[in-house]
Amino acid sequence: MKTEDIALFHRIVETGSLVEAADILNLPKSTLSRRLQALEDELNVKLFHRQSRAMTLTASGSHFYDKSTAMLATLEQTLSELSGEESEVTGHLRILIFPVPELIHITHAIFEFMDLHPELTVEIIVSTEPQDMIRNNIDLAFMLEDAFNENEMVARHVISEMVHFFASPEYLAKAGRPTSPDELPQHNSILFRYPNGRIFNEVPFGKDRTLSVKGNLCVNSLATCLEATLMGRGISMMPLPFAKEHIASGELEMLFEDVEPYEGKCFLVYPSRRFISLASQRFIDYMMTAMEECMGSGSGRCDREVKIRGAIKSMI
Repeated sequence: MKTEDIALFHRIVETGSLVEAADILNLPKSTLSRRLQALEDELNVKLFHRQSRAMTLTASGSHFYDKSTAMLATLEQTLSELSGEESEVTGHLRILIFPVPELIHITHAIFEFMDLHPELTVEIIVSTEPQDMIRNNIDLAFMLEDAFNENEMVARHVISEMVHFFASPEYLAKAGRPTSPDELPQHNSILFRYPNGRIFNEVPFGKDRTLSVKGNLCVNSLATCLEATLMGRGISMMPLPFAKEHIASGELEMLFEDVEPYEGKCFLVYPSRRFISLASQRFIDYMMTAMEECMGSGSGRCDREVKIRGAIKSMI
């Protein structure tokens, strides 16, 4: 029994389609179908219920998938260990990045990793929309804490940014300046929608308190949130780097400076059921170290000196 055929079987399970799996693997559909049939013949079981548009696992197929997942992961880990630390990282990584405030720090670290491994190719996908990582053949993703399913993913906290309240002088002149968070329900808030559909309207204060807010505008882009705030549409919650230059110019004002800000967390996420390639594992190790250095001495935000203007806004 060929290990490669078991890996092909896993990819068909993960995509749910021979056609999609063949596209991802860059193999003819006929070749993939033939190798799957050979695996079924060798096991003497039917692994899939074949339908016109999809393939679903039989009971035997589900059992074989669960049991072989650990085997493939162990094999991949063993091969990585045998290859040694000096082995060159090759292959291709597809990395999904939700447009987070820390985007510029993350992409900077990705480029540094590529410089260390010139034989590696990388595709960066920036999206505010939910993505099926397995079906779309995405190896790793950077997401906000409410943007992924914890039961299906391994999530490593990589970086944080403190989130504050902001409003334009025009809005404050029209609606009045709130002197405490308790007045927020009487104001128009610019709401934010996460990729999983959840609207961020339960605002945390410190560690134990939340406050419900409301508003007539909801966005899923921090750049749009910033633009709406600048145009006096309401009060918004944003990471300080987004608003810093506009505070300096007088276009925005920070509210409740004496209140402990909310800590927005970004996670490095990958599917828990998929074995990790050498390239992915090295990337994870590198990013954890790079972001730990970026966070500095535990200040709760990234202190790496990188210009955030324009570069991050053009991507969000």
